[in-house]
Amino acid sequence: MTDISTITGGVLGGEGQRYISQFLTVAFIHLLAVASPGPDFAMVLRQSISHGTKTAVQTSCGLGVGILLHVSYSIIGIGVIISQSILAFSVMKYLGAAYLCYIGLKAIRTQPAHLNFSGNQKSDQPSFQKAFITGLLTNGLNPKATLFFLSLFTVVIDHETPTLIQAGYGLYMAFATAAWFSLLSMLFGRSVVRQLFQKSGHWFERVMGVSLLALGLKLAVTER
Repeated sequence: MTDISTITGGVLGGEGQRYISQFLTVAFIHLLAVASPGPDFAMVLRQSISHGTKTAVQTSCGLGVGILLHVSYSIIGIGVIISQSILAFSVMKYLGAAYLCYIGLKAIRTQPAHLNFSGNQKSDQPSFQKAFITGLLTNGLNPKATLFFLSLFTVVIDHETPTLIQAGYGLYMAFATAAWFSLLSMLFGRSVVRQLFQKSGHWFERVMGVSLLALGLKLAVTER
């Protein structure tokens, strides 16, 4: 009876099998990372409840593009410089922490707002650009993501893997990230979920603000 690996080996060759195995490893590790609660999850949850599915999906797209930033400098080697330079790493760390604290403090200061039946606020609805940039900065300024992708592209992905294939891995992770958080946006952005927060939406905002502020402060004091 012919073994499947023999068939795939004959069709794809040794190199093809290696890249498929490598991709599956990358996909699995990325899945574990993206599903873990963190700044990205907190931001999408906040956007979903406060502004609805549309805004949260736009933010999710920004998160996906943020992945491409990390992938790009990991491939060209800038990630190594960031990881080895205390100054460069510290600057990025404090920028990311400051951004999360800024968003958190804004949320903490949220005042009660009138909500209509669908749970949408009648004002202060972010534009596509603002929602997208929120996601981009949340992910792009996270130094933990920098170290994650640096480790991924130096330990898991062989340095001999062609740049085009590495870029393909990156595109997959960007798409998977945007898709995952878009699904969460559709879940948390449903009217039935948002209406639960209709009478106390400002308190939810404040709780999420405290969470984002705590994440920012934790990021600021975390050692390399």
